[in-house]
Amino acid sequence: MEYSFYYHRFSNLLVDGVDDFRYDFKEIINVLNSISDEDLIKDFNERKLIRNSTKSLSESINKLLKVRLTELEWNAESPIFREEPYDSSNNSAWRLDFAKNNISIEVAFNHGEAIAHNIIKPVLASELNHVQKNIQTKLGVIITANDDMKRKGGFDGSVGTFEKFISYFKPYSNIVTTPIVLIGLKPPTSFEIVDRDVIYY
Repeated sequence: MEYSFYYHRFSNLLVDGVDDFRYDFKEIINVLNSISDEDLIKDFNERKLIRNSTKSLSESINKLLKVRLTELEWNAESPIFREEPYDSSNNSAWRLDFAKNNISIEVAFNHGEAIAHNIIKPVLASELNHVQKNIQTKLGVIITANDDMKRKGGFDGSVGTFEKFISYFKPYSNIVTTPIVLIGLKPPTSFEIVDRDVIYY
């Protein structure tokens, strides 16, 4: 897959030059690079056979990321907190998509109204809190679709995008104290999703 970066609070210096972050971040990038157009088409078409309502690449991307990151010992769906009722594995509001060592990851293809909470989750995972913590990280990574991927990947019109996330960071700069790398996924180069069908270029 192709993608763009936005760095909040000099997160680029951490992932480029600090060993505590660099190697794990490289695993994330390697996984993204390993996802081909063919992988996406195959998974999307398999999902359509099971559930005809499948209309975007969001579930395919989520699945491929989960399979490949967990193979590298990233913890999936890790609760941020240890204290009830925030520790429930059924409560995604207080759960990270993935975590390993010093990095937490959110894969955000949610409604645009969830952008603020998706940005705050890595902060909750890294800052001291009045609720007992289950995980402690130092860097957040948020993976989302850019505007072009939203359109060509069949995403719902209400999904928050890379560009919209960026617009939140400046006014939130004093609240979002944790370094965050925002990754905006670009659309496939050989096809797009039109009315739930794969259209090849």
